[in-house]
Amino acid sequence: MPLIHALLLGLTQGLSEFLPISSSGHLLLVPWLFGWKDFAGAGGKDLEKAFDVALHIGTVVALLAYFRRDLVPLAAAGLRSTRRRAVQTSEERLFWLLMLSAVPGVITGALLDSVITEKLGAEWLIGLMLAVFGVVLYVADRRPAQRPDAEFSTRDALLMGAAQAVALQPGVSRSGVTMSMARGLRFDRNATARLSFLMSIPITGGAVAYKVGKLFVLDGGIPDGFAGAFALGILTSGLSGFAAVAFLIKLLRTRTFTPFVAYRVVAGLAVVALAASSLR
Repeated sequence: MPLIHALLLGLTQGLSEFLPISSSGHLLLVPWLFGWKDFAGAGGKDLEKAFDVALHIGTVVALLAYFRRDLVPLAAAGLRSTRRRAVQTSEERLFWLLMLSAVPGVITGALLDSVITEKLGAEWLIGLMLAVFGVVLYVADRRPAQRPDAEFSTRDALLMGAAQAVALQPGVSRSGVTMSMARGLRFDRNATARLSFLMSIPITGGAVAYKVGKLFVLDGGIPDGFAGAFALGILTSGLSGFAAVAFLIKLLRTRTFTPFVAYRVVAGLAVVALAASSLR
């Protein structure tokens, strides 16, 4: 795998994981658009999955670094609550609500893993999802909303968790669809971004931990000749992911999601048209 490909895919993962434009969709579309065949040889799909896991390591680390001041007290609250078997503080409540929000995605991913991998990655479908859920984000963002994240409830956690499960379809965007649901539930933009990012930590972190364990225990680790590409991909996705989180949170203090909506619709329709033609 050329290092320039690893660099560009790491950058793609870091930016599109947190901006509401779909990382899974872009990671499939970029090699398709440029005709890259990095995983066409031995290993095939398994090697591609391993590289995808590596890129997610970078973005999980970026989230942990950015939200470290939130996560340390949240983790401590979760431990306290577990020891006493009761929820007594707002931090303990938020900790368990974030855990609850991961349940729909975990169940859906476990039940439909092979279907998602084998059936839902068609380029035209990814383009369609980019455009359709871009419109969904636009409509949700125009609703009047003033709820702070302190009002996050069990109902909100389940609804946003269900939306997060929908994002297993490439092109939907985990951050985009959870932010759409949050705006639909009338959370303000600051709360929307914070809750969406915090929600991603348990489900993404858990998935990465499971897949890294599987990679090294069952699949023999990183294949020969790919260590440099994996390392560069992780580093690039982590740095660009940290920048993307900081950028989006700052942007949403004064701006709407409209620029991302415009990008999604234009890019999605272009992908559908390209997939239907012989131009590529």
